[in-house]
Amino acid sequence: MTTAHINRVAVATPEHEVHDTFVRFAARLLRDRRSRLLFERMVSRSHIERRWSCLAPAGPGNNESVDVDGFYTLGRFPSTAQRMARYEVEAPALAAAAVDRLALGEAARDVTHLIVTSCTGLSAPGVDFDVVRRCGLDPAVERTVIGFMGCYAAITALKVARHIVRSEPRAKVLVVSVELCTLHLQETDELDRLLTFLLFGDGASAALVSAEPAGLALDGFNAVLVQAAADQITWNIRDLGFDMVLSGQVPGTINEALRAGAQRVLPDLAADAVDLWAVHPGGRTILDAVEGAFGLDTTALTISRSVLRDYGNMSSPTVMFVLERLLRAKAPAGARGCAMAFGPGLTAETMLFRAAA
Repeated sequence: MTTAHINRVAVATPEHEVHDTFVRFAARLLRDRRSRLLFERMVSRSHIERRWSCLAPAGPGNNESVDVDGFYTLGRFPSTAQRMARYEVEAPALAAAAVDRLALGEAARDVTHLIVTSCTGLSAPGVDFDVVRRCGLDPAVERTVIGFMGCYAAITALKVARHIVRSEPRAKVLVVSVELCTLHLQETDELDRLLTFLLFGDGASAALVSAEPAGLALDGFNAVLVQAAADQITWNIRDLGFDMVLSGQVPGTINEALRAGAQRVLPDLAADAVDLWAVHPGGRTILDAVEGAFGLDTTALTISRSVLRDYGNMSSPTVMFVLERLLRAKAPAGARGCAMAFGPGLTAETMLFRAAA
């Protein structure tokens, strides 16, 4: 049976660094001192230093708007329609930037399949059409859009890409993930909702998957679904953007689910036999939960923690940022790896891989 490989990965973010601006704005919405102090303590423990957005941040003297364009202005946050109009402009450009960094050149015309994941915007014709046009793909390329699966969608897309390559060994599959999470800030004084502002940023990734034995060999996929905890991560379309619920129970649920499902995630493989970990950094406590579930050394998730520090949680492309750094580190041939990402459901999508020669 043909083995599919992630041959290369490229990533892109918008140019605007916004973490401190967003933190200051969120803190302004909290009315009581106790909540503000708790929020500040959570900020200091987040291990996030930078996040990036398609919105240019307002200067420190602006107390009414988050960004220079006034997209987020106190008392008149944008409707879902306004947010989607911005997504339709910004998402294709960011996705194309990630594809361009793959440096496919003339080989772009050889791409046979395009898979796009996104859960922060919806339009048709959508990002897939724009990537074909902007990046010089064959207009006859087979297109698949994976929508609204949240942070684990890139793993699902790699699973689909593997199926394609195993059934069509000559296939060259371009997997693109793009999210504009910062288009969905909410004007609220609820501490739990504001704490989600602490995590999310914008980003995009592009990966080429084929049978060429270079990069990372994809060995298998497994899913752990915790149906009883389905309400702990939700993502719904509302009048004022997409509304996320991210329960504080999530890290504990993930820890328990991975402990119980360890044999499915790592069949016939001990955790200490895994050399490379590519874990979606949904937050510091998420990484702590995975580390505890498998009894990992404190250095095992160094790359995931570095991505969290530099970008925050960008939803679906985030785990690809981890894989991109892992590929650049050039692990020795045969090194075993495990990737995973989490999202609504509550779901953990996992992937086993090996470093190719």
